[in-house]
Amino acid sequence: MSDLGRVLRIDARRTAPFLAVPALALLGAVAAWHALLPGVAYWDDAVAALFASVRVLGPASAALAAWVALREHRLGYLRGLSARSPALGPLLDLTLLGVVSLCAYLVVAAIVVVKTLLHVEAGHPQVVGLLAGALTLLDYTVIGYLAGRAVPRLPTVAAAAAVTCLWGVARPGTWTYLLPPPGVEHIHPFAGLRTELLAGQALWSLGFGGLLVSGYLWTLTRRARLALPLVAAAGLIALTTLWIHAQQRTPLAPRAFEYSCRQWPLTVCVHPALRSALPSLEAALTPLATRLSGTPGGFTRVEHRPDNDFPRPGHGVVYIHLTDLSPGYEHRAEQEIQISLLDARTCGNPAHAVGVRYTALVSAWLLDETPPHMTDATAARAFGRWAEARRRHWLRLHYARYRSCTLRGLDFRTV
Repeated sequence: MSDLGRVLRIDARRTAPFLAVPALALLGAVAAWHALLPGVAYWDDAVAALFASVRVLGPASAALAAWVALREHRLGYLRGLSARSPALGPLLDLTLLGVVSLCAYLVVAAIVVVKTLLHVEAGHPQVVGLLAGALTLLDYTVIGYLAGRAVPRLPTVAAAAAVTCLWGVARPGTWTYLLPPPGVEHIHPFAGLRTELLAGQALWSLGFGGLLVSGYLWTLTRRARLALPLVAAAGLIALTTLWIHAQQRTPLAPRAFEYSCRQWPLTVCVHPALRSALPSLEAALTPLATRLSGTPGGFTRVEHRPDNDFPRPGHGVVYIHLTDLSPGYEHRAEQEIQISLLDARTCGNPAHAVGVRYTALVSAWLLDETPPHMTDATAARAFGRWAEARRRHWLRLHYARYRSCTLRGLDFRTV
């Protein structure tokens, strides 16, 4: 009876890992929050943040599972005193560890979803991405537990965490980065995760976890009936691996969208994931547009474009390529427009080094920046004393020289 009571206490003690849920959730939440685009509420980026949390939660869950397996192994001989199946204890351990990992994951998912909903979100929720992340996390847990069972030594806990962490970060450059958890960092607007690839990753994780659990149970029980789930899991892994290998391309695909615009006094159009920035962008870009009015660089419309899309500027249209709304994004948009005014070929000519300095003086005024130090103090003082209207008139007369970085000191002594 004493030994039976100890067996029951072992079963009750299995609930202790639930105390780790807050710590796991905190780790995952920090990783997910760091992976989210600042100021952007985009559902596909939210899924990528969950995968980033899995790359941190996974090794932590594997280490916890290995520690639990090590602890239970020390008292495993007591289970032989009962008539229960030898597979029942490990199954109960895996179930409880899986619930612990999933509880932490759901807390992280709730934080990411609430953050996305609090902003003006864009895109569509990817439920299959949430499922793929959960199944991948369960795989990490199973790996850690089986490692602790196979090698019941304390270094196994650290080894389980190290190996699973290495799997999450050491796969760039090959097709294997598409395997769970995918090596996807920030997902910027204009692109989204391919739903069919997320489904393939979920199936791969399901097959891999099923193979590990079925194989381990077979080693414990030698039941022939386990051959069916073993073969099914192996077949699922083979098929999904071949399919993922055949992709050989980015996990992202272009996403259809409609611009969100603000139309007075400028027309500013951005991806809907960034529409909360419209008031501040318009306020920041209106002075620049006013100063450039009447010149060939004048504009009345601003369009947000993908990073790799640089169309030829149209009449009165300029383009910005913001990827997030981290502090200073308004000034970065101004700088991008100002740089687009210049002729990169002529301004990069060493023969125009003096003209570049005069162009920088004018650019500082356009961007409301501190004027650079000038060797030609006379020109700098003259330009600094002029009224705003006089500077605008001067720029209309000298815009061609400004754009080509061929301004001279004499240009600042005449209007």
